[in-house]
Amino acid sequence: MSEKNLEIMGWIGTALSVIMYISYVPQIVGNLHGHKTFFLQPLAATINCSIWTVYGLLLEKRDYPLSAANLPGVIFGLIATITAL
Repeated sequence: MSEKNLEIMGWIGTALSVIMYISYVPQIVGNLHGHKTFFLQPLAATINCSIWTVYGLLLEKRDYPLSAANLPGVIFGLIATITAL
C-alpha cells in the first residue's frame, strides 16, 4: 500500500475514533441529570487514550493521526469520569 493511501487510512481511522468518543456525550448528559453511570470504563479510556496521545507525539516522526484519534478520548473520557462521580 502506498504511503499516501496509508495516510488516508490513518485519517479515516481518526475520524471514526472521534465519533466513537463523542458517543460519551449522552452518558455525560445523563450523569449531569442525576442518572449516574459507573466511572471505571471512561476512566480506563482516559488513561489509555492519554498514553496513546503522548506516544504519538513523542515519536521521532510524529504520528498525528494516532494522537488526534485519541485526544477526544482523553477529553470526553475525563469528563464522563468526573460527571459519573
